[in-house]
Amino acid sequence: MALYTHHLPRWKKEEVEAIKRGVAEHTLVGVVDMYGIPASQVQQIRRNLRGTATVKMARNTLIEHAFTELGGDVEGLKEHAEGQSALIFTNENPFKLFKLLEKTKTKMAAKPGETAPEDLVVPKGPTSFKPGPIVGELQQVGIPAAIEGGKVKIRETKTVVKKGEVISKKVADALVKLGIKPMDVGLVLQAAYYRNTIFTPDLLAIDQEAYANNIALAARQAFNLSVNAAIPTPTTIGAIIGRAVREARSVGVEAPIYEKDIADLIIGRAQREMLVVALAAQDHGFELDEATLKAASAATAAAPAAAPAAVEAKPEEEETEEEKKEEEEESGMAGLGALFG
Repeated sequence: MALYTHHLPRWKKEEVEAIKRGVAEHTLVGVVDMYGIPASQVQQIRRNLRGTATVKMARNTLIEHAFTELGGDVEGLKEHAEGQSALIFTNENPFKLFKLLEKTKTKMAAKPGETAPEDLVVPKGPTSFKPGPIVGELQQVGIPAAIEGGKVKIRETKTVVKKGEVISKKVADALVKLGIKPMDVGLVLQAAYYRNTIFTPDLLAIDQEAYANNIALAARQAFNLSVNAAIPTPTTIGAIIGRAVREARSVGVEAPIYEKDIADLIIGRAQREMLVVALAAQDHGFELDEATLKAASAATAAAPAAAPAAVEAKPEEEETEEEKKEEEEESGMAGLGALFG
């Protein structure tokens, strides 16, 4: 027997060994606070956790003995064994266990001397009480009660105890009569040991939906970074190649480089530019034949949708755009003269 328990009675040594076996047989062991939980609710919690987790009642001193003998990182759990502690064993991860224990909590009436877990608010509105001493009792604790239509009515919403303040007997009695149960009662996870790490409630109480959304956002941003920086990965290589193909085609069209895969694109662009020039010439008095006019009108209608893509394809050429415009205008006027004599 280990040095720490050699002086203990036999039944205590067996309890320590049972705790050590529980730690060895499960991936997670947690310390829970059972303060204020009625015996009937403890049994209900055990039933709710059956098949998922096991709750073991044990004295704090025996819990400390067991963790001391185990040593290593798990020994740190003994610092959390305070008050009415118990152990919980499971093979779930600590986040699922924390969420599961939160679901086992139920609302109960506040007792005198307890600390308000949140602002305790009495809402305005009618009650089921008939006129009587209840009116004075409510008014004594600051609840604006009055008689209206033969019933007691709360005239306005009132905060009777702020979060962190102690609940007095008169306030507790008034809340019970009003049916307000502000206290969450259930197993409170103080700490959990899982895969060589101790998790405390502040690490486990997360918004799972927001956390999942953040992961999805990070994945999208990482994907975009990989594609834009041309860092190939098994996930992004297809998108990188696809982008490279599109950019290569754009360069080929802009150059123009007469390759068989882009010749049609070059001709199509030349056709569109010719029709735009034709419309500009019409504005200066030149007459267009019916086929050219019809084609030019169709090209003009399609231009607004295509313009953003054209701008996006050439972000790196903005500095020399003015020079290119001057050259195009000169060559365009020359071409116009050739077209229309």
